[in-house]
Amino acid sequence: MTGNSVFRHQHAGVLSVASVDAPNIVTSDWIDEQLAEVYQRNGLRAGLLAGLAGVEERRWWDADVSFSDAAALAGQLAIEKAGIDPSQIGVLISTSVCKEHLEPSVACLVHERLKLSSSCLNFDIGNACLGFVNAMHLAATMIDSGSVEYVLIVDGEGSRRTQEATLERLRQPDSTALDVFSEFASLTLGSGAAAMVMASANRHPETHRLIGGMARAATQHNSLCVGDLERMTTDTHGLLVAGLDLAEEAWTEALVDFDWSAGIDWYILHQVSKVHTTMLCDRLGLDSTKAPITFPHFGNIGPAAIPITLASVQDKIKPGERVLCLGIGSGLNTSALEILW
Repeated sequence: MTGNSVFRHQHAGVLSVASVDAPNIVTSDWIDEQLAEVYQRNGLRAGLLAGLAGVEERRWWDADVSFSDAAALAGQLAIEKAGIDPSQIGVLISTSVCKEHLEPSVACLVHERLKLSSSCLNFDIGNACLGFVNAMHLAATMIDSGSVEYVLIVDGEGSRRTQEATLERLRQPDSTALDVFSEFASLTLGSGAAAMVMASANRHPETHRLIGGMARAATQHNSLCVGDLERMTTDTHGLLVAGLDLAEEAWTEALVDFDWSAGIDWYILHQVSKVHTTMLCDRLGLDSTKAPITFPHFGNIGPAAIPITLASVQDKIKPGERVLCLGIGSGLNTSALEILW
């Protein structure tokens, strides 16, 4: 396999990062109760979501909260934390996987809700669970070029509709154990929103500067996880194996360009499950004590997972510490991005 795409940044940094929790907690025990008859009929045991995946609970938005509503809530909070006027934002990027319709873009809806300037360029980026990291790279590139001073990245995800549809489908009298396993990953999903304001370090020396990163693709695995709002089918084992192989290949190549083998203080990993996190740390030789986890209480929140995890520990990160954001997204793609805090 050929090497990574490598990128470096000069003048861009993170000015603020914020997250908003969906209010309704849905436990894995409750999901097991909904599927009790299905488990019994197919000889399956309850407890796999919490025991194997390590997802004890996830959250749902209220039924009347849209994905763009959630993204806008996080965006507003990030703007307030950044201490800038909304009119100063030159670009808005939405990275939400979840969207109610194909058009208009989620960015359009968030732009209107936040009353951003008519000169604020706005658009969506979609790349499964890597969308937010990709947007950080793109935003930094735009800031480095001098074409913009402030970029707002938003993401709002919701698992309620997908999981309600999945539970209804699996409760049908003809559902099999194979059906349960093919949709198991759907039940690990979660809801949440995150946003980040990125800015020019020349204007804001206090920003947490983006150093650079890498990306690598293995798109021959594009059929391992396929989904929409109604249904997501996943070859869980195949996805895990192919994802770890891709991450290891990318990591090995990255060490030629970046000194990531030592000196990283925080690993902000995309949150999938206990198995995924443990095996990823083992495969790459990462110190798992430096990798905060959010999946036990929030599940897999797609591209919002990395910024939500970062936001949850930002007050603990000391100036000068090195933060590495790393994820694998369906498709398959992997990407890493270093931030100097």
